[in-house]
Amino acid sequence: MSNFVDHVRITAKAGNGGNGSTSFHREKYVMNGGPDGGDGGKGGDIVFFADPNSHTLLDFRYKSKYTAENGGDGAANLRNGKNGQNLIIKVPVGTVIRDDETGKFWPIWMNQAWKRFC
Repeated sequence: MSNFVDHVRITAKAGNGGNGSTSFHREKYVMNGGPDGGDGGKGGDIVFFADPNSHTLLDFRYKSKYTAENGGDGAANLRNGKNGQNLIIKVPVGTVIRDDETGKFWPIWMNQAWKRFC
């Protein structure tokens, strides 16, 4: 078996945004406090980064599904949910990424990152 792989197919999914919160302000002696629910956090993005120390796509042969972190849920008292962390996927310099949904090609060169908003 060869230790050099130059063509792989992976599945990458950005994180889902968090759910917002529906709540109403309640306080003694405050009439009709109004809504005070927080927004959900933003899900993490997928970022492909050119790594000059990587020379093959062998790592992607054994792990082909990548998912960024989901955003946190909102809470009462106008507290927003936490944002999900971006997932950074390191690829060799000169890697060409093809998006199956749009058919576009994205080359990744030295010191360059390509961010995919899913």
